[in-house]
Amino acid sequence: MGQKDKEEEKPRRRLRPLRHNNMARKGQAKLRVLEPDPIYGSRLVTKLINRSMKDGKRSVAAKEIYGALEIIKEKTGSDPVKVFDQAMENIKPTMEVRPRRVGGAAYQVPMQVRGPRRESLAIRWLVTSANSKPNSEFHTYAEKLASEVIDASKGEGVSVKKRQDIERVAEANKAFAHFKW
Repeated sequence: MGQKDKEEEKPRRRLRPLRHNNMARKGQAKLRVLEPDPIYGSRLVTKLINRSMKDGKRSVAAKEIYGALEIIKEKTGSDPVKVFDQAMENIKPTMEVRPRRVGGAAYQVPMQVRGPRRESLAIRWLVTSANSKPNSEFHTYAEKLASEVIDASKGEGVSVKKRQDIERVAEANKAFAHFKW
């Protein structure tokens, strides 16, 4: 009786902890209201500055963005913010695919893109496409960004192609649209 009695006396260790709500946050994150930038008075320009910023160096990013807008003004001869807004409209996606697991299989379900996400995707694609331009052709980030914005305002460029690719995938997966949630 010695060995079995000792084992039975010990409380059994739980394999899983008791269920606690260990989620990072409750509810949806609050949207921050951005101040419009001081020179052009545009919230989109502020978002672009914030997205282009590296290592928290906002003044460096702002200098590059304003430099790019000046280059746009020289090359197009029109208001740079209007050219930038036109480029953003050409980059913003309307449809995207999101994965949905149904019965062990993951389907790419086409969904409409919400307003704030459209903007953030467009800015992200614009910044990444500007960064991907070669340094041999464009020497500064301002030149790269200006080139990409001008191309996007004409409906060309890497970022517009990215939007077309995403929408093409969404169109191809239209058969799974009934899996929407």
